[in-house]
Amino acid sequence: MIQRPPSQSIPSKPGSYLFKDEEGRVLYVGKAKSLRNRLNSYFQQLTNLPIRTQQMLGEAESLDWIQVTNEAEALILEHNLIQEHQPRYNIRLRDDKSYPYLAVTISDEWPRATLIRGKLKKANRYFGPYVDVGGIRDTLDLLQRTFPLRTCSDAKYKRHERLGKPCLDFHIKKCCGPCVDEVSKEHYQKLVSELLEFLEGNTENVLSQIKQEMGRASEAQEYERAARLRDNLLNVHKAAERQLMVGTKSEDFDVIGVAQDELSAAVHVFLVRNGKVMGQRSLIVDKAEDMSDGDLVARVLENIYIEKSPMGYPKKIFAPSIPNNVSFFESWLSELRGSKVQIAVPLRGDKRSLMETVILNARDSFQRSQLKRAMDHNTRSRALSELQKYLGLSHAPLRIECFDMSHIQGTNYVGSMVVMEDGLSKRKDYRRFKIKKVDGSDDYAAMEEVITRRLSNYLSERDKPINERNAFSYVPQLILVDGGKGQLGSALKAFQKLELDTEIPIAAIAKKHEEVFIPHRQTPVKIPRGSEALYLLQRIRDESHRFAISYHRQLRGKSMTTSALDGISGLGKARAARLVKELGSVRKVQQATLEDLDDLSWLPSSVARAVYEKFSDPSAAAGGTNGR
Repeated sequence: MIQRPPSQSIPSKPGSYLFKDEEGRVLYVGKAKSLRNRLNSYFQQLTNLPIRTQQMLGEAESLDWIQVTNEAEALILEHNLIQEHQPRYNIRLRDDKSYPYLAVTISDEWPRATLIRGKLKKANRYFGPYVDVGGIRDTLDLLQRTFPLRTCSDAKYKRHERLGKPCLDFHIKKCCGPCVDEVSKEHYQKLVSELLEFLEGNTENVLSQIKQEMGRASEAQEYERAARLRDNLLNVHKAAERQLMVGTKSEDFDVIGVAQDELSAAVHVFLVRNGKVMGQRSLIVDKAEDMSDGDLVARVLENIYIEKSPMGYPKKIFAPSIPNNVSFFESWLSELRGSKVQIAVPLRGDKRSLMETVILNARDSFQRSQLKRAMDHNTRSRALSELQKYLGLSHAPLRIECFDMSHIQGTNYVGSMVVMEDGLSKRKDYRRFKIKKVDGSDDYAAMEEVITRRLSNYLSERDKPINERNAFSYVPQLILVDGGKGQLGSALKAFQKLELDTEIPIAAIAKKHEEVFIPHRQTPVKIPRGSEALYLLQRIRDESHRFAISYHRQLRGKSMTTSALDGISGLGKARAARLVKELGSVRKVQQATLEDLDDLSWLPSSVARAVYEKFSDPSAAAGGTNGR
């Protein structure tokens, strides 16, 4: 357990602090207006602290802190540290879904309107996020008829520009055809400005401009143009009706609704601009630490506004509870907005009714999250607890590494390592091994070599600074090998050679009867059929086998291509690879007739004949036919 640092050694300035375990991994990141006051609060009678805090302090071995000049910098620093280290004792806020934004690519020469998900580029204008994807697609379709900007990708635009022919959107009046010079840049930019104005909520200005143009066209007896403008007016009216009006036209505010229990919470947010709901967000919060309603709202505010939203910052934020340190948040957000921002709890009236609607959405998200959690998180937790019980482990095996071998008659010998953390595959930590020291077919020696290489890498990495380590530096709570007592014995030799047999638990699972073996025990461990623990072991074993087989096939395919097609005049690596791809396999190349090879327009006749002649000799084809 961590020792209390001398109080005078802790600065009283704002900053962030990090509790770390004995391996140097970050357990918890926090921020403080005064580091000294905040850190001193941890070192008191443990029973006075929340259970999760007691557990964290029990695992912590060291404490670091970073000073900054003010609370806002401490907040940003804490956010960045949490994103970097993903500490297990910090609450986790994640988007419930990947919501789409409506983007206008104003940085392009000919801007386009499109729906996007994922990372947002600063150069573009974004509106949303939107919950009803179908609704925003319909709205965009209506707006295209009035503001016919291109929606095609850059590649499609350049293709039609090169052909000199517009796409279907131009012919059905949903694009003004910039790719074929059917519109001037000035008029196109006017359409872009009008669309942006509409999306910002200034629909009355757009409607007024269209009405005026329609009147002028009618007076000039340009009746066809007046009719088109009338249709545009109807389309804009329909699109405007889709924007839910919840306030006056001068109001910009956000409404936060929360549904929660002791372990998690769901948060839903309405983004209201010019009195209309212009976007929504939904977050799921895993409460890795004990928190009050004020703490939760504070964390939500940090998460939502730490990065500037495409919708900007609101004048008011309506929340179910006043956040802790509300004066800081109002000051911080006011500085970001450039004018005063107020945080309040609506008690009555229209804003309270709107909050009830937002809370209703939060409850829906919470129920869906709870259902998923019951089917997923609890099952994984039960499996890990059962493994701890059946294998006699001191801790639940949060990180499990499984090893398997693959070869055919001793050729292309490979090993695989797959990783599960908290019962979930961690693919970025998967590793493949080419067997270097084993001749012939000897699974036991191959297993010993792979385990030795993995553990040697761990020993070389564990003493390095935490920021210089790789994935091998993490010590697993369980190493699993695919096989029975023989494979377990080989792996145990590697452990004993490196003096790690008492530090890291090891087990083996034999596929024949799904028996699980552990060291120094003659009989298999009795893990009930159908138990979550056995299912988890089977799942990681099968994943390890799949990963080893896929690597072996990859190497075998390369060696087969090299051995069979090597040495043919005019057939280099690129041509050989293309030939195998087009005919389907090396064997089909061996079986191809001369006519089949000549039909490949890109393959010179002399090379086609050389390929055919090599494999028309049965001994050269190694058992293949010549196709006749």
